[in-house]
Amino acid sequence: MENLVNVLAVDDDVINLKLVEMMLKKHGSIGEIIKAPNGLEALNILTQRKDIGIILLDIVMPVMNGLEFLDNTQVKSLIKNIPVIVLTTDETTKKDSLSKGANDFLTKPITEKLLFEKINNFIAL
Repeated sequence: MENLVNVLAVDDDVINLKLVEMMLKKHGSIGEIIKAPNGLEALNILTQRKDIGIILLDIVMPVMNGLEFLDNTQVKSLIKNIPVIVLTTDETTKKDSLSKGANDFLTKPITEKLLFEKINNFIAL
């Protein structure tokens, strides 16, 4: 049996989280789906768990947004080996996201096909 990949989904929108979760559950290689409503919560989860394989990150969130999350030095050390895929409605943040350390970028609304393609790129590594 192949190793399942645990995904940390970071988004303040409950509906988006549900949608992503429903898509991920159809993917054969995804294990646990851990959810966080903002970057700060995501940071707390990352400090407690060393078994996260992929991070799906929204940009526009309260408390700590996606760019602040990517900028955070503690986050940087925790995620240096974890691929981060940004999922956002804000296309203008693409360059910033990638320059701050995100590995890939998807514009919402996301499709299952595209999400799986992106995830498969990182699982294959």
